[in-house]
Amino acid sequence: MFRETYRSHLTGARTGELATAHGVLRTPAFVAVATRASVKAVEPAGLARVGLQAVIANTYHLHLRPGEDAVAALGGLHGFSGWHGPTMTDSGGFQVFSLGAGKEHGVGKVASIFPGDDDAPRARGASLVKLSEEGAWFRSVVDGAECAFTPESVVTVERKLGADIILPLDECTSPLHDRAYTQAAMERTHRWARRAREAYRLLADDPTFPNPGQELFGIVQGGAYEDLRRESARVIGDMDFAGFAIGGSLGRSKDDMWRVLDWTIPALPSDRPRHLLGIGEIEDIFAAVARGIDTFDCAAPTRMARNGSVFLKGAPRHRIHLRNAAFRTDDRPIDPSCDCPTCAEHSRGYLQHLCRSGELAYYRLATLHNLRFLVRLLDEIRDAVRGERLAALAAEWGTTLG
Repeated sequence: MFRETYRSHLTGARTGELATAHGVLRTPAFVAVATRASVKAVEPAGLARVGLQAVIANTYHLHLRPGEDAVAALGGLHGFSGWHGPTMTDSGGFQVFSLGAGKEHGVGKVASIFPGDDDAPRARGASLVKLSEEGAWFRSVVDGAECAFTPESVVTVERKLGADIILPLDECTSPLHDRAYTQAAMERTHRWARRAREAYRLLADDPTFPNPGQELFGIVQGGAYEDLRRESARVIGDMDFAGFAIGGSLGRSKDDMWRVLDWTIPALPSDRPRHLLGIGEIEDIFAAVARGIDTFDCAAPTRMARNGSVFLKGAPRHRIHLRNAAFRTDDRPIDPSCDCPTCAEHSRGYLQHLCRSGELAYYRLATLHNLRFLVRLLDEIRDAVRGERLAALAAEWGTTLG
């Protein structure tokens, strides 16, 4: 499934090829978030046009609407959406967290706890989730119906959705959880992983599912505790998953996150791919690749586009905000060096007008640019890894390898 094509002599970075039933990813690769089988504002043909390689959909949301049986009846996620490239589905574990501990602790996306990021912590509230050894119980945000996720039921849902790479149910912990709770959640995640592996094995030969070529990844937990992360990487690494994802709390700072990766990655089998869940800022990409991450997903680039922020190398934090009045009569493209359809055809002034007017066309045009920006950046990074120039490229982008 995974073939390493080059390993750096200076860092932990590597390039490779991740073969799936719907194509080969050249790694390191950015995976766009397609929560409900759609990257917001952009159709599948548009994603392919900007060179995007893969998307990740959300099991929780698709289970609630339209339901996995409806998706399966239309050919699985690929037939349902018209996206024919590699596809992943997460387990819905983060949604269980956000409705549970995330509400109790006032913590949203993992990145929101890092100083300087765009998302402010949320107000605290009561948990809407009940966790037990069996699984997670919650009420549907669509119709209020009671729902249950178990390791077995999540695998069944994902088999019907038909993504190429699927993730098992895990318990995502908060950076505010103490060590005792983090350890208990990690050990429960390990037990759930074993149950998910068995459920996957029992369903592997069922011809009624839309994608017989699916692969199951394991998820490493353990919070920001060194011994727990090392233990989780060892335990999950010994379960013979096709690949591995690193999830849960990554600490309260970027430095914490780098340490978590430094503890985790060396303990995982090197012949299989490593995915980092929910991380995708530019400085994060360089540091994660330098430590051996092969793929990563993040909703921030597309969310920022919809909110007015578009990528531009050399600008503060490599982005400009098109709502600013300074762009009202700016006839330049967002980035004169960019070959995306937005930069080829439209000025900053026009895009600012669309953005401030709430025109729907803006969301598509801005998102196409941000996605193409990341595709080009990853092309540069792969070349830099092979040429042993990753640190130099990071410095060119005003960052370090962490």
